[in-house]
Amino acid sequence: MCYFIGEDVPKMTGTRNPEIPDGYSYDYINGEVIMIRAHVKDGKIVLPDGMSYSLLVLPQLETMRPELLEKIRELVEQVQISLALRLQHRRVCQNYPEADRKVKELASALWGGADGKKEQFRKVGKGMVMSGMDTRAALARINVPEDFKLPAKAPVLYIHRRLGDMDIYFITNQGDDRLEIQPSFRVTGKHSALWDAVSGNIRELPQLSESDGRTAVPLIMEAGQSFFIVFREPAADITPAVGRVNFPVADTVIRVKGPWQVSFDKRKRGPAQPVLFETLTDWSASDEESIRFYSGTAIYRVSFDLPGTGKSRNLMLDLGNVKSMARVKLNGKELGGVWTNPWQLDITSAAQAGKNELEVEVVNLWVNRLIGDSRLPENLRATWAPNNPYKPGDRLEPSGLLGPVTIETIAY
Repeated sequence: MCYFIGEDVPKMTGTRNPEIPDGYSYDYINGEVIMIRAHVKDGKIVLPDGMSYSLLVLPQLETMRPELLEKIRELVEQVQISLALRLQHRRVCQNYPEADRKVKELASALWGGADGKKEQFRKVGKGMVMSGMDTRAALARINVPEDFKLPAKAPVLYIHRRLGDMDIYFITNQGDDRLEIQPSFRVTGKHSALWDAVSGNIRELPQLSESDGRTAVPLIMEAGQSFFIVFREPAADITPAVGRVNFPVADTVIRVKGPWQVSFDKRKRGPAQPVLFETLTDWSASDEESIRFYSGTAIYRVSFDLPGTGKSRNLMLDLGNVKSMARVKLNGKELGGVWTNPWQLDITSAAQAGKNELEVEVVNLWVNRLIGDSRLPENLRATWAPNNPYKPGDRLEPSGLLGPVTIETIAY
């Protein structure tokens, strides 16, 4: 559904009144988009970039140009399902009083007796206007079931668009904990796949089930993780593949242990010489001030022996936890960066049986340096900010490669 935000400027968002129920998604839409980009296709309001809407929601407006209300009337007459609240006021400055007369005339033609009390809905051409009704009741009246449904409350947001034969859902875990969920999607008769925008990987999701016009797909999402679930190509048989799961359990091959040689940047007040970390530890817990208050880049180096694992399984490097970003090189080959859960990279192309050289470049936030500098006389501080809220006793941010670091195999 789309919520009209009015024509006032500057304005980028608006209110959601009535509020959107769980299981549905929304966009805000302004007058320019309605006038220039919106049209009707297959009974819905659609935009050129692929978005489509079953409901258009108008807030309690005090003003609206007659040409915009005329365009809304044209959309409602063509669309099969539409929702709009009755205009409560009709004040227009431009071309007054003729514009006011036109707005009043158009509003009366659209809503008629649908005042939200005695009458809550009214057919207008192929479409419908409603007033005094919450969105769940309106969606039920026009028979639009939930697009994305979870059996229980979960900190998950989504958006859905359709491109050709594909239904594309973008799903995000907004929480700080790992989730195991089984959402159902308003799609049937199609194969499902996971498209990971971070790694670029695309893989089939063999576990799924259909019921009551919906497809349920078991998913596991790490804290803050997001990905695309894509449904495409008619499926002759959507029976789940026996013995296959959407998220196979990884087998640990080895745990990469220290000692780690860590090189800091002395220009950022880090130690001048490489430091040996017997185990992976938080920089902010160090007794050395040059490490405890360090902000910048540090490079971890370690060697490890890897047994042969065969060629049928992917090798993954799992960094455990990183504060805050990392870039990985194995045996001299750049493998990319990580900045969010899960802190993993595919190292199949660079790993070798026997000795391997791992290099992990880590960067943290500036908070610890600002806190450390706040303890110094102003003329000795290396950092400055126009609005610095940090004080000498403030809590330091965890920093560095925290681990544990493991090499795993996984077969999808």
